[in-house]
Amino acid sequence: MPLELGHTTDRKPPFKFAAYTRVGFSDTDAQGIVYYGRYLPYFDLARVEYHRHLEMLKLEQGEHEFVMRACTMEYFAPARFDDALEVFVRLSRIGRTSATYECAAYRVEDDLLMVTAGQTLVLVDLDERRAAPIPAAYRERVRAFEGDDLEVAGPA
Repeated sequence: MPLELGHTTDRKPPFKFAAYTRVGFSDTDAQGIVYYGRYLPYFDLARVEYHRHLEMLKLEQGEHEFVMRACTMEYFAPARFDDALEVFVRLSRIGRTSATYECAAYRVEDDLLMVTAGQTLVLVDLDERRAAPIPAAYRERVRAFEGDDLEVAGPA
């Protein structure tokens, strides 16, 4: 039986999906707070669970993969060892070859916003190492989940 760490939600529109994680000891720095770079794995976890929920973990196995092109983060409050976090994720825009995600991590205990991120991933043809068009089936599946909150640019 597959285990999904994520869940659909309507608590923080326009987000419709989130995943839980907990701050581990190795995630903290000498000050006892989450080291800034450790939020990236939390966002990766939520994004993977989002794709698992949509049954889109693999596009065409071995031929194309999404790779990170850009990531911006903004920090609002420090998380500490053993804090439970709810990490929200959404696909906000699909271009011809790129997909843009928005993420936000909240501490479960008091629903305090810790960090937000914007991430742009590009679909790459692994043999040619060049950007590849995002398939229509991918666009349609995301549109069915995100509805009007998804911006679609390029061919539909």
